[in-house]
Amino acid sequence: MFIPAYFKLSETEACDVIKENGFATLFSMHDGMPYATHLPLMMSTDKNYLYGHFALANLQWKDIVNQPILAVFQGPHCYISPSWYETNQAVPTWNYVAVHVYGEVELLDEEETAKSMSDLVLKYESPDSPYKLEEMDSKLLAGMNKGVKGFKIKINKIEGVAKLSQNHSILRQEMVVKQLKQIPHTNEQTISSLMQENINKN
Repeated sequence: MFIPAYFKLSETEACDVIKENGFATLFSMHDGMPYATHLPLMMSTDKNYLYGHFALANLQWKDIVNQPILAVFQGPHCYISPSWYETNQAVPTWNYVAVHVYGEVELLDEEETAKSMSDLVLKYESPDSPYKLEEMDSKLLAGMNKGVKGFKIKINKIEGVAKLSQNHSILRQEMVVKQLKQIPHTNEQTISSLMQENINKN
């Protein structure tokens, strides 16, 4: 991934992005063509693996072992208008956060798959949720589990980028933040908060 030095995230920062934006796009080669699946991935506590599962009918899992793969995590992103600057002698751009993970896939057995799915549910269900995966009828749950193929990705490399107008003056960054705060959409609000955090560090 092309990352100018001033946009580069540390590995720790990139892992934080993955924790906050766990829905990824997993790329591999299938039948000689690029193939992608959109799915949630969860990082292990030691940060060495990502865990997930395919629908069994998704043939990507059939030949994903023994080839390099790429998982892309897309964070917040939004359009930046030059009309927000102190001059109109500029071009539009896009601010965004993204992380690429490179690795190799290992398929899981049924027990490992069930454990990873349980961990995923625990992560996303609120602490006071009345839903408990273990309270499902065991036969129904076993039947559901037969319809998926679990896997883990051995992480070989992580790259992260946070393009937040760091290549512009603090004055211009503050002008962009002011405009973004007026847009009532999640991406714009999140990007404005991240930009403000960066400004506060300087």
